[in-house]
Amino acid sequence: MHRLRRRAFLAIAGASLATPALAYPERPLRMVLGGPPGGLNDIVARALAQPLGTLFGQSVVVENRPGAGASIGATFAARAAPDGYTLWLGIVDTQAILPTSMRNLAYDPDRDFAPITFVCNAPFAIAVGPSKPGIDSFEALMAAAAAKPEVISFASWGVASTPHLAMQRIVLPRRIDMLHVPFSGAAPALQAVVAGQVDCTALPVGGIAQMARAGKVRALAVLARQRVPLLPDVPTLLELGGELDSGIWLALYAPAGTPQPIIERLNTAAHEAMRSPEFIEVLRQQGAVPEPSTPEELGALGRRERESWAKVVRATGAFLE
Repeated sequence: MHRLRRRAFLAIAGASLATPALAYPERPLRMVLGGPPGGLNDIVARALAQPLGTLFGQSVVVENRPGAGASIGATFAARAAPDGYTLWLGIVDTQAILPTSMRNLAYDPDRDFAPITFVCNAPFAIAVGPSKPGIDSFEALMAAAAAKPEVISFASWGVASTPHLAMQRIVLPRRIDMLHVPFSGAAPALQAVVAGQVDCTALPVGGIAQMARAGKVRALAVLARQRVPLLPDVPTLLELGGELDSGIWLALYAPAGTPQPIIERLNTAAHEAMRSPEFIEVLRQQGAVPEPSTPEELGALGRRERESWAKVVRATGAFLE
């Protein structure tokens, strides 16, 4: 993908102010997300908002609207004025899973959002707590779960969440029944594993790596195409004979109807912001790298992801009211 250098971008940005359709932005922007402060999407949002605001010469304020699997934030952003001053940092749950799992969802990911750019994917790692001394590998975990149906448990941040369905994609082909224990977020789910209340979990690699370095969990596998630098000694599921490549992907959207020149301006600015060393370092700490895209590529990805996750939702009956 062609990437503009900073100097070239700034020249274009300055010239665009003379064009009425691109006299934007003239006031601060807000970036809405569906998670609480301190979560992965909050970390990424704040890291992206700073260089984006510098490029625009306007502040970009992060606005947390958590609840209902992040659908509250998505609905709010979808109903905002399509003037380019409200951005939505969507995740795979809001753009691909909830539209297939939640009945009477108040927004439509294609009808109500204009894609801007893909941002990143933070892969999952599977980990067990210290109270499971005999489970020191992914194979041992699967063997224990197969031997005790619905006894070995795993934590997620909710029914039909990405961690819930990712684990189901692992165990269903193996005809293994594990006990799902949903929590209100990634942090309490991971703490439950650390405390021995739940046996294992599949959560973003950044949090798992931090706990693994502290000796509070053992990472057994990463759900990525290749090994993750944060956990260099942990094999991928592909190395272990599995096929799943899964994590939390994040992408930037605007309300549907936002003028195309503004979408193009946001795409260019977001790509430039994603090249900042500070943003890249924040993503590195989460086991991710920037992955800019065109709006068209992001739209196509969302449709493919909905088809893929819909199969898991139907297989598990993980529907939400």
